[in-house]
Amino acid sequence: MLRTLARAVPAVALAIAAALAGLSTASAAPDTTLAAAADPAAPGAYPVAYTDLTVSASGRTYSARVWYPGNAAGANAPVAPGLHPGLAFGHGFFQDISKYESILRHYASWGFIAVAPKSQGGIAPSHTGFADDLNAALAWLTTQNSTTGSRFAGAVDTSRYALSGHSMGGGAALLAAARNPAVKSVSTLAAAETNPSAVSASATLAVPSQYVGGSRDTVAGVDGHQRKMYDAKPAPTQLRVITGGFHCGFTDSGGFGCDSGSVTRAEQQRLTRAVTTTYLLYTLGLDTSLRDQVWGSAAQTLPGVVYTAKP
Repeated sequence: MLRTLARAVPAVALAIAAALAGLSTASAAPDTTLAAAADPAAPGAYPVAYTDLTVSASGRTYSARVWYPGNAAGANAPVAPGLHPGLAFGHGFFQDISKYESILRHYASWGFIAVAPKSQGGIAPSHTGFADDLNAALAWLTTQNSTTGSRFAGAVDTSRYALSGHSMGGGAALLAAARNPAVKSVSTLAAAETNPSAVSASATLAVPSQYVGGSRDTVAGVDGHQRKMYDAKPAPTQLRVITGGFHCGFTDSGGFGCDSGSVTRAEQQRLTRAVTTTYLLYTLGLDTSLRDQVWGSAAQTLPGVVYTAKP
């Protein structure tokens, strides 16, 4: 199946569409218009839309914002045609989801329906509850996909689900993945140890899992958190450490208790978009041409990012 562009974009931003290997030939084939931008850190081809709503699934109910590929940009726009992979994203401790707008908009521009729960935002959040909230987001997407009249009816690729999150949310994403066989890939940002243990959860995961951290993180440092998770995780897995990166560099703005690094927030976020977008597209089977950028020499020599992996 040849990947085609959903809409015209400047030629300098296009790459040659690649043949996708191993995709289902069923009538409900996944949409393959995930933008063919030459740089995965650049926006994809889709206009970005969003909606604020209440998620209710699996015994969990909470407010959330959903970023998704639209026919047009802006609030409550129709979903772009085709099937789109689902992503549940967990915020950090005491962080509002607005701090992650840049990365979630980016994923939506590449075709992902990204659900960001607003739950567990207080001073004493439940890590296990947050993991259940993330899984509820994916269960909710499955229900919406088959609900007549839903904005997302017939728009969700329920065979391609991923989890992500920052700090506490990254740890909760690992807990959630250990509980949910529907999850096919995990990508975390400065994932922090949780209770129950995200390190122990990592040891049980068979799906590809990515741990992205910053070398200057003083909140959830690489050696005390992500490296332990990576060491516990059986292959396939990778640890990507942004040189000079800091804990709050993964958010759109800082705040009380934030640290700082030797790289700018803009550069850290650019590198984060690059390594996580390629990882999710490749490990979900959406673009097999990205293998070198995930496991090969392009990944190992990417400037500004130290690469460690068990392919």
